[in-house]
Amino acid sequence: MSEARGEGRDQSGNLSFVVGCVDEDHRGSEEGGRIKNEGEMRKGEEEDDDKDDDSPPERQIVVGICSMMKKSKSKPMTQIMERLCKFEYITVVIFPEEVILSQPVDKWPLCDCLVSFHSKGFPLDKAVEYAKLRNPLLINDLNMQYYIQDRREVYRILQEEGIDLPRYAVLSRDPDRPEECNLVEGEDHVEVNGEVFPKPFVEKPVSAEDHNVYVYYPTSAGGGSQRLFRKIGSRSSVYSPESCVRKTGSYIYEEFMPTDGTDVKVYTVGPDYAHAEARKSPALDGKVERDSEGKEIRYPVMLSAMEKLVARKVCLAFKQTVCGFDLLRANGHSFVCDVNGFSFVKNSMKYYDDCAKVLGNMVMRELAPQFHIPWSIPLEAEDIPIVPTTSGTMMELRCVIAIIRHGDRTPKQKMKMEVRHPLFFALFEKYGGYKSGKLKLKKPKQLQEVLDIARLLLAELGQHTDCEIEEKKGKLEQLKTVLEMYGHFSGINRKVQLTYLPNGQPKASSEEEECPTEGPSLLLVLKWGGELTPAGRVQAEELGRAFRCMYPGGQDLSVGASCFSFWDYAGFPGCGLLRLHSTYRHDLKIYASDEGRVQMTAAAFAKCQHISNPGELTPILVQMVKSANMNGMLDSDSESLTDCQQRVKVRLHEIMQKDQDFTEADYQKLAPTGSPSLVTSMKTIGNPVRTCDQVYALIQRLTSQIRRRLEDPKSADLQLYHSETLELMLQRWSKLERDFRNKSGRYDISKIPDIYDCVKYDTQHNATLDLEDTLELFRLSRALADIVIPQEYGINKAEKMDIAQAYCLPLMKKIQLDLQRTHEDEAVNKLHPLYSRGVMSPGRHVRTRLYFTSESHVHSLLSIFRYGGLLDEVKDQQWKQAMDYLSAVSELNYMTQIVIMLYEDNNKDPGSEERFHVELHFSPGVKGCEDEENVPLGFGFRPASAENQEKQTNQGSLEDLSQDETDRALSLSEPISIKRSPMIRNRKTGSMEVADQGHVHDPSPLSHIQYTQMEGWCHRVFVCLLSHAGFEGCSMVPSIYPLETLHNSLSLKQVDKFLNAVCEHSSDAHAKTMKGRHSSQRHTHTYPHPPKALSSSETPVRSPECPLWCEYSDAHVLQSSSIFL
Repeated sequence: MSEARGEGRDQSGNLSFVVGCVDEDHRGSEEGGRIKNEGEMRKGEEEDDDKDDDSPPERQIVVGICSMMKKSKSKPMTQIMERLCKFEYITVVIFPEEVILSQPVDKWPLCDCLVSFHSKGFPLDKAVEYAKLRNPLLINDLNMQYYIQDRREVYRILQEEGIDLPRYAVLSRDPDRPEECNLVEGEDHVEVNGEVFPKPFVEKPVSAEDHNVYVYYPTSAGGGSQRLFRKIGSRSSVYSPESCVRKTGSYIYEEFMPTDGTDVKVYTVGPDYAHAEARKSPALDGKVERDSEGKEIRYPVMLSAMEKLVARKVCLAFKQTVCGFDLLRANGHSFVCDVNGFSFVKNSMKYYDDCAKVLGNMVMRELAPQFHIPWSIPLEAEDIPIVPTTSGTMMELRCVIAIIRHGDRTPKQKMKMEVRHPLFFALFEKYGGYKSGKLKLKKPKQLQEVLDIARLLLAELGQHTDCEIEEKKGKLEQLKTVLEMYGHFSGINRKVQLTYLPNGQPKASSEEEECPTEGPSLLLVLKWGGELTPAGRVQAEELGRAFRCMYPGGQDLSVGASCFSFWDYAGFPGCGLLRLHSTYRHDLKIYASDEGRVQMTAAAFAKCQHISNPGELTPILVQMVKSANMNGMLDSDSESLTDCQQRVKVRLHEIMQKDQDFTEADYQKLAPTGSPSLVTSMKTIGNPVRTCDQVYALIQRLTSQIRRRLEDPKSADLQLYHSETLELMLQRWSKLERDFRNKSGRYDISKIPDIYDCVKYDTQHNATLDLEDTLELFRLSRALADIVIPQEYGINKAEKMDIAQAYCLPLMKKIQLDLQRTHEDEAVNKLHPLYSRGVMSPGRHVRTRLYFTSESHVHSLLSIFRYGGLLDEVKDQQWKQAMDYLSAVSELNYMTQIVIMLYEDNNKDPGSEERFHVELHFSPGVKGCEDEENVPLGFGFRPASAENQEKQTNQGSLEDLSQDETDRALSLSEPISIKRSPMIRNRKTGSMEVADQGHVHDPSPLSHIQYTQMEGWCHRVFVCLLSHAGFEGCSMVPSIYPLETLHNSLSLKQVDKFLNAVCEHSSDAHAKTMKGRHSSQRHTHTYPHPPKALSSSETPVRSPECPLWCEYSDAHVLQSSSIFL
């Protein structure tokens, strides 16, 4: 008779798995069904006498868990076993620890599959004996676990498999092998058997059970050693002044790998699945970072293609299905430094689901045929990434390319000053500024040097009022104040740019010197602000979740509100994307410009698109976002303008400085494309100078109100949004007041975007101040900004293309390569064919490239698609409608997206133009503060194409499928001030209006229903996010407009031809530009706003062949593009 205790129950309350011994008479294979408790067994015996011979019960497969009870009853094991028991034909039995330790193996419970692994105190010899006796299916090989206990054997096996290891040597203090005990110790190195290891190096005991690993430091760094040990409380290592190596015992000495303070733990479940997490290295400071629940903080990370291959090799080489090992990422390579054997991920619902699923399928695949159990491997929905297209056919998603603007930020601020002190020139030379005439300083050490110079010059000014320091005291004090903000440096917060001026700087605004001094100087530009706000982070995370739904497995979004759990992966929509990566079929790369707000937006997006656990952004940024050495692909130097852009700005200033109402000629000059948004703004403005007078008066009124608030004692400790103070708010508005109108009364139109930026920020985030006339200031500054911002990128189509190509040439070439390499048969980011055996669909990959950048690149890229000749508006009705929609969009706000999706129709001939299908989508980003009734509407996400309307007519209206409905599981009466859901439209939902035909094309029912479900789901996520994240002062987080389809029936050949033509034209024009530049003076600097504006008649419209601005040669761009594939 078996001894059993219930350990888990199914949804009906029945026993799911048990702890106990099962003898031959009551083994599940003969009794049938799951193993029962003693009461059930006795009842069954009594009923047996009264039963007639019925059909035999279905055979159950018994999975035995043989390990120390601390491991068997751990949370990860319990979670996984409960999920494993949901397989209809699987029963789990846990071997009691007392039986394992005291009973002979022939008395152990019977099982068909054995999960057994070594830990402290476990009798591995008896487990091996049991396996020989019963011959169960082994999840983890038992004999190999002897090797895992010896680090020498682990390293030997890794070397034989060709897996990269740190350089190492073994010191064996074994009397039988004296040749392996040759140690020579120096002050800053150790020589082991002829192999020299300079400090820092690592000393590991050969026994894997000994966790006392030491790291020795060189005397130049203070010497001593860091002593690692198994975690005790909140400590994992301590520092010791002892610098000498241990003199007893056998050790492995290896090179110390610089990992920037993190290491990666990888967990495999079979050779085709791996989960990875990063944690703070225990060698860093010895303090274990824990969350509020006391658990060690770890961050799920993405594995590279080579790391995935390493995971497969480790799993197969050590014959451990469930296996953990440690990776060190250093110097662009990954090195395995330890193999731990049986290991589970902690606190990940996603991993628990996946692990149980993989193990259950593995057990059933191996044993079901043997026991004649009717079972077949279920087809995975995400196995081949098939999704419905707008034409109603099913195609395979192959590539997703998205260009995304950063999220909500604090107002950008900038201060310019001309400097001539030798210390600034010395700094400029020290960091190689003379090579290009420009220098950007962002690193803490560099910013500290600038601060030291400012402090020194201010000290000299304080001691000697007549000293020859030409730098203005006020500017130096502002430089010092800004650099001293926050108490520490971060390149994400501030940066300093220096530009060499061979003849000094001409006076161009009220900020600059009254009388310019002759001779060379440096233009110092200090930039601060522009940080990603908590609202911006929420927006990026929300968009990351929404993007999951574009991937296979993400369309089934029927998640009941009552069971919705914010961080529960098992109930998380869009899980197909996560599984694609975990099973090595997602080729993902994320790029960001060097701006901190852009990088943090990318990290927040990646966190919620690819990682199901909460966590900080910094480790995600380090591990997943590429922002270094972009070679200008996503960055733009706003201080350097093309000749075309300079002339455009001059014309724009000329038109906006007229003290009269706009005439018909002005409409032709300023809005030659007839853009409705431009025309509307011009009508709102009327007289541009009078409107600027109104804006200036409103700014003066605003600063006066802020000053009065400062004088009020009640406002002394008032904290504004994102920890801003009233003093800082007054500073930024006072600076705009000074800079907007110069002493002659002329307005600096270039300050209009900054004014709109600030009033939009305060209207959204600081509305509680209740300052008068802010809405009127917002209305007028927005009307001005809606003209100035888009027209700075070109007034007519030729200028827009010229400026856009100057900004986007590297990015356009990269997008072209992304699309080309997706359908080519190449080995990048795929498993090596030698190791693809057993992978259900090793060749099925979805390629994702995400590019996070600033407003300039988004404007420019959209101009290329609009004016570059992709399609003919006259011949293509859908493209004409898309262009009309884009013309009505007045602002490309935060989180604006341009998305390109590539599909493959495997039913078409490989050489056919219909084989590959491209869709182009767009979203104007977050919703503004304006009335939503005035917002232009597109035609929905992936609406039906025109050629398929006849097939889909009279499908019934889907209007009521997306009615705004309060989520029953969430109380929306809570004090959460939000606008409408980002994914819910209240008008024209998903429809596609055709003005000239007078009727509406219904979208594909399937795709629209899925998108409607996504809308509701994102609404729930959004509210949950605000209620869980706890962002203080997050008074209102504007939601995001959904994607609108610009075109859904492009061929890849068509898109490739277009991109090729644009890139070739850009390269030719760029070559002319570079030729002209080399013949001119190297460091000539032209200020963007010359004192005397040229008339429009003196500024001819630039032809498409006019030179481009670009800092890189065509060959360099191609070379750099190939690096980031």
